[in-house]
Amino acid sequence: MPADERFAVRRDRARASVPRPLAAAPAPSGVPLPPGLALRGRLATGARRPETPRGSGRGGPGSRPPRTGRGGGPRRIYERARRAWDRPLTAYYVILGSSLLITVLGLVMVYSASMIKALDISKPATYFFGKQFLAAVIGGALMLLAARMPVKLHRALAYPILMVTVFLMVLVQVPGIGMSVNGNQNWLYLGGPFQLQPSEFGKLALILWGADLLARKQDKRLLTQWKHMLVPLVPVAFMLLGLIMLGGDMGTAIILTAILFGLLWLAGAPTRLFAGVLGAAAAIAFLLIRTSPNRMSRLACMGVSEPDPEGGCWQAAHGIYALASGGWFGSGLGASVEKWGQLPEPHTDFIFAITGEELGLAGTLSVLALFAALGYAGIRVAGRTEDPFVRFAAGGVTTWITAQAVINIGAVLGLLPIAGVPLPLFSYGGSALLPTMFAVGLMIAFAREDPAAQAALAMRKPGVRWKTMRRRVKKRPSGER
Repeated sequence: MPADERFAVRRDRARASVPRPLAAAPAPSGVPLPPGLALRGRLATGARRPETPRGSGRGGPGSRPPRTGRGGGPRRIYERARRAWDRPLTAYYVILGSSLLITVLGLVMVYSASMIKALDISKPATYFFGKQFLAAVIGGALMLLAARMPVKLHRALAYPILMVTVFLMVLVQVPGIGMSVNGNQNWLYLGGPFQLQPSEFGKLALILWGADLLARKQDKRLLTQWKHMLVPLVPVAFMLLGLIMLGGDMGTAIILTAILFGLLWLAGAPTRLFAGVLGAAAAIAFLLIRTSPNRMSRLACMGVSEPDPEGGCWQAAHGIYALASGGWFGSGLGASVEKWGQLPEPHTDFIFAITGEELGLAGTLSVLALFAALGYAGIRVAGRTEDPFVRFAAGGVTTWITAQAVINIGAVLGLLPIAGVPLPLFSYGGSALLPTMFAVGLMIAFAREDPAAQAALAMRKPGVRWKTMRRRVKKRPSGER
């Protein structure tokens, strides 16, 4: 056999000995093959995958379809804001930041609103500002002290603060010791230009003592009985209200009543019990207002747009004039017209009106936004804690600050009667500023006590950050890294 024929026979035998892959059966028309069979069919027929363009693999620019507009814009902003608000330290920073901003802006407005008043009484233009700045420095120290104190120490101070406050409020009514300011016998003279209003500290005393009392009763499961919920909380609150009303300070009594209702609400008072206490307080308030011509005249000034011919409602009307002349962005710091003797008490009860005149609608809305942020952060602290004392105390402080802000701003806007209460952290008055800043420090301490917040703060310490974030690189024999 010739050599060419022998080579051809060997070639045919070699091809026959190699197992050939099974070809995929053709699919019926319109019926797609399963993925596995389709892949085997392509491999059997020798078909190749189309080459993937460079850069379009996993992680490349062509690996995902283009993002559409769905889920973007306001939705993404909302999701980011929600995630940021859910962080452990959000309430801590919101309380600290908003309270400091309100205090600093209040110092600026106190200086601007009180210059003419100080010159009118033959004092330097910085007279009221200097006193308020000193009170803010002392209040800042109290806020820092309260923020660093543990919760157990706050509970231990509840009874001493209440007893000292009651003693000072009784001392105010002693002739020759107490002082009368604007018809209210609620002040103690401390020497020099300094005075003290003990009723302002009564708000803080009621919150701390009431929160400790309700927390101990809740631990013993006694708050399901109405007598344990009301006694001795309501009698002690009525005692404080009586001492305040002896001096004629209706505004502070209203704030103290709001704090009492806030504590009862947080304690889970039944609706009929809550309504009963509210009805009794409303009846007493109506009687006190009806029997006082001064309070009746304040009630009659709600919603007025101009003073009457006899000079009544002068303060309420000029507060509206100040707000109306401010416009969108105000006339500028120091450019108020109403503070030149037209508006009484421009740096205390009606400082919000001067703020609207000099900073306009933008300034007043900024103040409202800061108070809203402070109140919402306080609600978050009260709602997320497992400690009943923290829940009652944080809720009481939030009720105090928000209720007092609403009453003050509502009176300036003509929506509520003029109660004579200052705007918290903003108006002039050291007696009101000191306990309020201590209460803010109380909420900061509660925000720090959250376990997640403690872990986040521990991670922010310099030593911990260095140990957890530095790269561990082996040292080379040459000493280089």
